[in-house]
Amino acid sequence: MCGIAGLVEPAGSIGREELAGIGLEMADAVAHRGPDDRGVWADAERGVALGHRRLSILDLSPAGHQPMTSASGRWVVTYNGEMFNFRALRTRLAATGYDFRGGSDTEVLLGGFDVWGLDATIQECNGMFALAAWDRREHVLHLVRDRLGEKPLYYGWSATGFVFGSELSALLAHPRFEPRIDLGALALYFRHNCIPAPFSIYQDVHKVMPGEAVSLRLEDLPRRAVRRETYWSAREVAERGAGAGDGQSADERFEGLRDLLLDAVGLRMVADVPVGVFLSGGVDSALVTALMTRVADVPVRTFTIGFTDPAYDESAQAAAVAQHLGTDHTYLRLEPAEAMAAIPDLPHVYDEPFGDSSQLPTLLVSRLARRDITVALTGDGGDELFAGYNRHAWVERLWPRLSRTPLALRRAAAAALDAPSPNAVDHAARLGSRVLPSRWRLRTPAAKVTKLARILPSASPEDMYRRLTSHWPDPGSLVGASEPATLVSDPGRWPALATATERLMLLDLVTYLPDDILTKVDRASMSVGLEARVPFLDHRVVEAAWRLPLDEKLRAGHTKWPLRRLLAEHLPAELIDRPKMGFGVPLGDWLRGPLRGWAEDLLSPSALASDGLLTPDPVRRMWAAHVRGRVDASHELWDVLMLQAWLRRPPAARGRARPRAEAASHVSGP
Repeated sequence: MCGIAGLVEPAGSIGREELAGIGLEMADAVAHRGPDDRGVWADAERGVALGHRRLSILDLSPAGHQPMTSASGRWVVTYNGEMFNFRALRTRLAATGYDFRGGSDTEVLLGGFDVWGLDATIQECNGMFALAAWDRREHVLHLVRDRLGEKPLYYGWSATGFVFGSELSALLAHPRFEPRIDLGALALYFRHNCIPAPFSIYQDVHKVMPGEAVSLRLEDLPRRAVRRETYWSAREVAERGAGAGDGQSADERFEGLRDLLLDAVGLRMVADVPVGVFLSGGVDSALVTALMTRVADVPVRTFTIGFTDPAYDESAQAAAVAQHLGTDHTYLRLEPAEAMAAIPDLPHVYDEPFGDSSQLPTLLVSRLARRDITVALTGDGGDELFAGYNRHAWVERLWPRLSRTPLALRRAAAAALDAPSPNAVDHAARLGSRVLPSRWRLRTPAAKVTKLARILPSASPEDMYRRLTSHWPDPGSLVGASEPATLVSDPGRWPALATATERLMLLDLVTYLPDDILTKVDRASMSVGLEARVPFLDHRVVEAAWRLPLDEKLRAGHTKWPLRRLLAEHLPAELIDRPKMGFGVPLGDWLRGPLRGWAEDLLSPSALASDGLLTPDPVRRMWAAHVRGRVDASHELWDVLMLQAWLRRPPAARGRARPRAEAASHVSGP
């Protein structure tokens, strides 16, 4: 995996040395993504520079150096990603007589551009990527992001031209880029705890959407005009395939899914560096690990972190899975002080405000794994594709009953559920756990009661989803700006799927997954030069999953039924049938205890007012209620804390970053 960056200035406006220097400086701002090599390609006549930082995974030789030019000389590419089917495509290209100089997938990508064209090659790619391809013949710069949004790519405008990069730090390194906070995007952040694509924290800066290509013609640079095209749409896949079944029986569909998942895992284990897997003990990561053991000829490396608080510790479950599968298991049990010591690093790891508190354990497990491996597989995507979130089951089972209950009665019930403090709810749950079956026990009962109270007044399944996925219900009261319209906020733009559950699953797939989950994993892993790969997001698996009827995903009270059935071929039932746990930390208790001083500094009236972005009163009221134990507002407050900490990064962290290690510099171009 790598970091990419670049710029387009008016043709001939600056010299080649300055152009290349800016491109290299922008690339160096994402040096953590690629510590092994650096390079820049510059064409002063056209005003184009492409920069690259390399993390060597395939073909560790200098033949994999980027930016790379195609054999024809037409295409120049800076590429962050992996093409997992590159060997098959290389064989096809070689049959046409195409001459390869090295063994990298980047060269295969360029060979495809030469032989098949850019659009056709992207359709052939099975991979995760963000790339910039300069067409020297047509004078067009193409930015392309993978189908599901595994890899990030930003673009926008400096005072003089066009800029792009893997992270915002690359854009900030441009001497004429002028960052201005976008208050509408900030409102979205407080709604979702992340900033959804195509928005970014800065005005005039956008994220390339998953499955999208953004093209800039040199002639359109003065007008600041780009063309956006969707080359693959999860919505179209879902609407075309939902419950289609392909005329197969349920067993045939299951066997086909098994074969696809095994192949997806095998393709993602190909590397010239050590490979392992994050193992949490849940169904998804356990299944990825089990399939890896079928492919590998040596014990699979597995990595788990745990906490001393048993409500947030899955380490025993992960260890049991690892032992049963015979993996080479590494486990780190963290004291609260050890985990909290990493919190000051978070605003530097995430290039724009990001409020998912599971970012902390994700960063810690990435650091643990990087000691021994360079590539880690993950189990992300299973919940979105196979109805794994509680909200999927809730909409399926709860909404039909709610819709028949008068709204006034539901509102009264919600108020009653909100009345007890979180501590009282948790205490009652502990008493009840002594007599309740284990499958009825909740890890965080107060949080579940709060969610139930939030959704009881819902007007529709769509309203229920919005309530469940909103952090601050009225972000405008914080930032004094309205939220831009998004797919989540406008039910009229929701997909035409038969069931509410499937509509929610697709929303999660195209919003929550890329904007939150994949962002969290990418920034955490790449901050230490670790490449994360996601087998469930092989587009063939995604398309097959949407052909499964919903009753083959939710069955007998179980979510993710096909994955559980497949995992049962590798693990006993007691290691599969257990309550779902999130990858979280005891944030509420930490904010009332050891983190209270840090939080109070960032949430003081003067600190909240210093930047003029937030209205202090709502935050102060929520903070006071949380400290007293009246509510658990840890997630809402964490959003504010991460924004405040991000705003207070030192200037060096907001733009130019120095390489972690010595790397060979290479400047190329016409």
